[in-house]
Amino acid sequence: MKPMGRPLGLKRSAALMLGAACAISTLQGAGWAGKTALAIRTDWHAFGGDSDEQHYSPLDQINQGNVKQLGLAWSYDVDTFDSYTQPIEVGGVVYFAAGLSVIHALDARTGKLLWKYDPDVAGQPEAKTRMRAGWGTRGIAYKDGIVFTATREGRLVAVDAKTGKLRWQVKTLDEAENGYITGPPWVTGDVVVTGFGGADYSPTRGYVTAYDIKTGKKRWRFYTVPGDPAKGFENKAMEAAAKTWTGEWWKFGGGGTVWHAMAYDAKYDRIYLGTGNGWPWNEKIRSPGGGDNLYLGSILALNAKTGEYVWHYQTNPENSYDFNNAMDIELADVTINGKLRHVLIHAPKNGFFYALDRETGKFISAGEFAKQNWAKSIDPVTGKPEINPDSLYQDGKAFVIFPFPNGAHGVQAMSYSPKTGLSYIPVMDGGRVVVDPPNVKDWTYRSGMFVNTGLGVPPPGVTAPAAVSKLVAWDVAKNRAAWSIPQPGVFNGGTMATGGNLVFQGLNDGSFNAYSAQDGRSLWSYPMQNGMLAAPISYSIGGRQYVTIITGFRSSYANTPNWDYRQQQRRVLTFALGATRKLPKFTPVDAPIMDDPGFTVDVAKAKVGAGIYNTSCVICHGVGMAAGGAAPDLRKAPIPMDANAFNAVVHDGALMARGMPGFGNLNADEIEGLRHYIRQRARETMAAK
Repeated sequence: MKPMGRPLGLKRSAALMLGAACAISTLQGAGWAGKTALAIRTDWHAFGGDSDEQHYSPLDQINQGNVKQLGLAWSYDVDTFDSYTQPIEVGGVVYFAAGLSVIHALDARTGKLLWKYDPDVAGQPEAKTRMRAGWGTRGIAYKDGIVFTATREGRLVAVDAKTGKLRWQVKTLDEAENGYITGPPWVTGDVVVTGFGGADYSPTRGYVTAYDIKTGKKRWRFYTVPGDPAKGFENKAMEAAAKTWTGEWWKFGGGGTVWHAMAYDAKYDRIYLGTGNGWPWNEKIRSPGGGDNLYLGSILALNAKTGEYVWHYQTNPENSYDFNNAMDIELADVTINGKLRHVLIHAPKNGFFYALDRETGKFISAGEFAKQNWAKSIDPVTGKPEINPDSLYQDGKAFVIFPFPNGAHGVQAMSYSPKTGLSYIPVMDGGRVVVDPPNVKDWTYRSGMFVNTGLGVPPPGVTAPAAVSKLVAWDVAKNRAAWSIPQPGVFNGGTMATGGNLVFQGLNDGSFNAYSAQDGRSLWSYPMQNGMLAAPISYSIGGRQYVTIITGFRSSYANTPNWDYRQQQRRVLTFALGATRKLPKFTPVDAPIMDDPGFTVDVAKAKVGAGIYNTSCVICHGVGMAAGGAAPDLRKAPIPMDANAFNAVVHDGALMARGMPGFGNLNADEIEGLRHYIRQRARETMAAK
């Protein structure tokens, strides 16, 4: 699709380039002591609102006293396969990218489409392989009249914010053959930085790259784990990191990809990176002699202009789990023990909430915000964890580890309110059985973008309890939970805090909610006709405050309620005080299981198909083939009924434009095995009912 480029025709086009006008106000509260006459930000121009990435809006027109008057101002239906994405707003225009990084620009007052730009991801030759991992895009960036998006197959794209026309694009995965991008890029001074994912699938060495905002010229690249020592090290940071690895780790790539969270600190002109897990997860394979394996599971601080290493803090030395630091990195000024500190706050997968000194990287505090059993404690001086030896599944013993790979906190955004001093975290309490493979030394990875963990199959009878969720308000200064409230299901949406002492969050039950920031009391709720994972944003135009969120739900597990992929109401919805618009009536229908009585299931072929499904299809189409909204439920799908149609979709990639990648690495027997496994699961489901 060509960009629907045309002038906005808006009197506020100048504001689009310069940002909206700011009012002057006084904000008091925890972390803001002594700060007066601050300019109130009325736009939401970065993923987390501004470069502090707090997911906080200082606007207070909507507050606890009037939030019940909040109503729907407008909605916009998004034609996409995936809408777990967060918008931004600048100068009266809401921008977002959905699915295969298709950028939309909407009038923020009315929801009218101004332009759309499609980077044609499915048409790129690299997409057939890279699209086998991840889902859609989670966000975009903005600076100086340019909107930036990263594409699944590995481009960084810059589009004119006024016209929707392409400014420049560059391929950034030139050293990551099997990498892919689903996270937003991050503006860092006069460069835009992007990382990538892929360290669950194949040998991958993590890195981030910075490009000139205006030209797309590469400024610098920083690797997050060391490469082959025989080829020399790029810098002293890599030389130091190599001393913490053993064996021939570089043959495994190492991992450490930066696939989501970053933050730019203008005070120190630094960018902070959250690095990922190792590849494979099991350290006994990638680094058989042990070692901390820097810079896996870490926060890294780099000079924004040069990309040079400044400091690091590692939350998970050794890291034999899927624990990573891709969750929010937020910056705040917090009074701790009577002293104002410039801190970095972070709640990664591992269940601890961290506060670090931004200038030095020195550890300040860590406290358990969720159930965890991988660490016995965190040293209060060094910040180094005392790892529970049982969590390393020694001598082949299975262990039920908390948190599970989804993390105590996933990429659903947390928020921080400078008024309350509290951080609001969507929390998951879940465990997973982990165990070594039968012979660690003989482990080999399976190519073709299959999930490779380096772990074994859980033994019979060893299971983890069902996961639950809650919203936790964490007192940063006191390093403890202030309050928590239970929430439905396991996966719920990101949060936003506001100057009106409110916390907004969408839930997987389809409700959009406002809570009291002080105590978590429910103050307002709206039925959205779809579950939500993305965080909302808030902004002001002409003195009127708006709240916008994009609906859309996906999971590798079926949920209650379960949002059927084909029936999801993927929309941008915007709310304001006194607004009265209504959504069209919607009644979901439980689609029936499909079957062909003339099809005879071959058990041997179905076994082959089960192996393929559980390594390559399960993440999108669901555990046990019970889909959780990320892709169609194959038991209910018509395409597997026809061998030719199924081959065209699975092998040839006929539906790549709708998010279904092509698996050209599968042979005819494997694809036919999938068909038999699908029919087998369909009949087992029908029999169970």
